[in-house]
Amino acid sequence: MVKEHHKEQAKRKQEQEVRRKEAIEASNELTQSLVDTLNVGVAQAYLNQKRLDAEAKQLHLGATNFAKQTHQWLQLIDQFSTALKDLGDVENWARSIEGDMHTINQTLELAYKASRATQTSSGAGTALEASTSASASANPSAT
Repeated sequence: MVKEHHKEQAKRKQEQEVRRKEAIEASNELTQSLVDTLNVGVAQAYLNQKRLDAEAKQLHLGATNFAKQTHQWLQLIDQFSTALKDLGDVENWARSIEGDMHTINQTLELAYKASRATQTSSGAGTALEASTSASASANPSAT
């Protein structure tokens, strides 16, 4: 009976050892499977982060270039605005000069007429004065 009991205990021990080895093996397989799954996720996250970093660098570079180009456009617009302002100043200057020239022309015409009137009243009406007077009245801007 003791021998049988020892045999059964040895048999149970052996079965427990087999089950223990199977449990360890199953545990190792589960652990390996979980690690593999986790590694795939980590690897994917790493690749995504790498892509994001590259895109962030490109975005920063693009933003910097855009800022430079915008600054150049603003300078160009400012120069254009200044040129337009200068053109307006030149136009006003030209109008002022034109007004002054009209005033001078009218003054010269009045002076010429007054001079002619004085000469005519003094009795010196010659043919030369008549031809000068005719050409002056035909082309008053030539004087």
